[in-house]
Amino acid sequence: MEKRTEIGEVGEFGLINHIAAKFTQKQEWTDLGIGDDTAVLDPKGNKVVTTTELFIEGVHFDLGYTPLQHLGFKVVSVVLSDIAAMNAIPAQITIGLGLSNRFSVESVDALYEGIRLACEEYKVDLVGGDTTSSPQGLIISMTATGVVEADKLVQRGTAKPNDVLCVTGDLGAALMGLHSLEREKQVFLSNPDMKPELEGKSYVVLRQLKPMARFDMIHEFRDLGVVPTSMIDCSDGLASEIIHLCNASGLGARIFEKNIPIDDETYLAATEFNVSPLTAALNGGEDYELVFTVSQEDFPKIEKIADVTAIGYMTNIGNERVMVMKSDAIVDLTAPGFGKQ
Repeated sequence: MEKRTEIGEVGEFGLINHIAAKFTQKQEWTDLGIGDDTAVLDPKGNKVVTTTELFIEGVHFDLGYTPLQHLGFKVVSVVLSDIAAMNAIPAQITIGLGLSNRFSVESVDALYEGIRLACEEYKVDLVGGDTTSSPQGLIISMTATGVVEADKLVQRGTAKPNDVLCVTGDLGAALMGLHSLEREKQVFLSNPDMKPELEGKSYVVLRQLKPMARFDMIHEFRDLGVVPTSMIDCSDGLASEIIHLCNASGLGARIFEKNIPIDDETYLAATEFNVSPLTAALNGGEDYELVFTVSQEDFPKIEKIADVTAIGYMTNIGNERVMVMKSDAIVDLTAPGFGKQ
């Protein structure tokens, strides 16, 4: 039988000390981390960017098929993806937890092991946080900071007409991973003796459970001497993010269906679930790729990057947000539901 230590046995401060002992500092501008009333940061002349995300069990994640260690890694990736979207380098995170009494010290350890692995991956410091009781389920609030030189900061509203619109990686996989996991959960609930049928879906499931913030691209931009003219991370689906870029910059956009990158496994899973792969890419969300624009002059530098695809361009027609289909028909880009503001 697995050991279970009640959180009440160690207390809030005991739990914090238990967690803090497993983290080591990596950022030289973290002057003071966990252990005082606040962290102390010294950005040494850089601009500091900061962002906060809230994750609620049953709304943003399902522990029926999400291992706590994967969840810990994912929430760090999600909040840091916003730092990447500013062309910044991540540095620190703080975490607030709301825990119901069904969580033990061991389950919190599993969550924080994923967080620790993400801190190692992204070279960020955990510098503080808070824990409190929750009437039901798990609530996670995470704040991240990053740094960027003033001349490298990228915002949403600074694109120019005729800039090339690009995306990293491929799109729609996370939604297909979610569909796959949701189906297996329903199968398990109806027959707990059934084994999961996830053969051929390892890629899409991983994209759902363990997304990666694309700091590899941020470092590529620096190596190539390229500063995107605008950028956003793809959390709510490609169409929504393009509309955000258009709204912020007062421009239009024209993209081409044939250029939208979709992985073969995503295509197959979408066909199986009777979902249009194109709809998954445009409206699925949770891919956490980067959607960005570059000037015509800089485009030759980045078009050689294997994981970057040019999908269209910005126009000076403010209300134009369209996609040219393979048939040459032109359709409006729409983003159902509400997206990130």
